[in-house]
Amino acid sequence: MQREMRRKLQALNAEESLATLLEGTAGVLAVDGDDGYPYAVPLSYAYEDGKLYFHSAKAGHKLDAIARNSKASFCVIAEDTVIQETFTTHFRSAIAFGRVRVLSAVAERRRGLMCLAEKYSPDFIPQAGSEIDGALERTAVLEMAIEEITGKAAMEIIKQRAGAEE
Repeated sequence: MQREMRRKLQALNAEESLATLLEGTAGVLAVDGDDGYPYAVPLSYAYEDGKLYFHSAKAGHKLDAIARNSKASFCVIAEDTVIQETFTTHFRSAIAFGRVRVLSAVAERRRGLMCLAEKYSPDFIPQAGSEIDGALERTAVLEMAIEEITGKAAMEIIKQRAGAEE
């Protein structure tokens, strides 16, 4: 689906790419915005069974863009350490590609919001149900079905990993 990575030695395998995605606490959703301009928006997210979940206001630029074109990408940077003396960064990131839909069924919306609660407030799951009940009518829940995920890391991280495997 996507282009082959130019720096193949820095590519993460599918398992590492997913692990990178799971480590993040925020990412950037990129959609086809107005007048042909990309629209990228930082979001909190949760992952379950090959899908990403986001919450949103019920109207706005993001939802308008998704209604026009459901294709999107979501990028997470799990590591980004600046190494001043070598003029570089030690980074690890992942990009998921897929299609986004606005969930309409109440059960699906609840599940998406519960996934978010489980990720961000795991010590308050008993209270999550009432929080979700209070937010459900004013909150849009988005689901991105992942079609492909890629990841990339700095060569220093790749070399460290290879040394640890020996």
